[in-house]
Amino acid sequence: MRHGFWDGRTVMVTGGSGFLGSHLVEELRSRSDDVEVFVPRSSKYDLRERAAIRQALVESGADTVIHLAATVGGIGANRKNPGRYFYDNAVMGIELIELARQFGVEKFTILGTICSYPNHTEVPFKEDDLFDGYPEETNAPYGIAKKALLTQSKAYRKQYDFNSIYLMPVNLYGPRDDFDLNSAHVIPAIIRKCLEAHDRGNDSITAWGTGEPTREFLYVTDAARGILDATEKFDRSEPVNLGSGTEISIRHLVETIADLTGFEGRIEWDTSKPDGQPRRKLDISRAEKYFDWSASTDFEDGLRQTIGWYKSVRDEYPAGGAHHSG
Repeated sequence: MRHGFWDGRTVMVTGGSGFLGSHLVEELRSRSDDVEVFVPRSSKYDLRERAAIRQALVESGADTVIHLAATVGGIGANRKNPGRYFYDNAVMGIELIELARQFGVEKFTILGTICSYPNHTEVPFKEDDLFDGYPEETNAPYGIAKKALLTQSKAYRKQYDFNSIYLMPVNLYGPRDDFDLNSAHVIPAIIRKCLEAHDRGNDSITAWGTGEPTREFLYVTDAARGILDATEKFDRSEPVNLGSGTEISIRHLVETIADLTGFEGRIEWDTSKPDGQPRRKLDISRAEKYFDWSASTDFEDGLRQTIGWYKSVRDEYPAGGAHHSG
């Protein structure tokens, strides 16, 4: 499907070689034969440094920025790196938005996080609840750093008429996700655990926590489509949730993945490990209202595609490691 909005534009996609970014770049290129896409690789452009951001904007000539880059991981990684996760995400976003304003960027899309929501937000999470309390402790530094960018977006629209938007996707999953057990979120971690246990003939796997918390998951290509739809059609600074609208317990999730991977052993719950936020389910009516977007991928179909992709590349991942969920 062609979208005239993108014709003649030069789009800088930070994090464009990552999990979500690679899918977004593919979707973007499918929308126009006349769009230039610039992906600043971290090996050349350290986006925590103002000089590197300036260089990227000069070299790209970008009139549109989609900021996906983040320093992020599951619960375990968040517990180990609270300072790094706060600093990297705050300074990267703040400097990018300020330099983009100075360079006259026409549209800036900011990816926030649902980790910014207060720990005991009433389900479903509504965007107006965002500042009604403190986030879940293990995710708070990351969540607050990202939430600061929403305040910046609103302030810059008010003072400078800077056209930035702020989107909050729920937990993503899909092909090309991070399957490193030292940093993976719950879906890739459990997929890998189940497949390795199945292959070895192990009779159990271990998952973190009690299994009682709930989560909502969004297939990565649905997220990419939502981000681009919003960039095309939405021009307000109020935050917008991107989700599937479906809530599932971690216990049911792990059991479903075990079934889809053919693992028939026991699931042992390590209750000494944290559960994270008790419940997550988003109100997604704002996205439907403002840019006519909703998720379209069936959850089990998405899991099957993710499992199939991992099976095709699993030789790249050495066995072993600890499971970190989030």
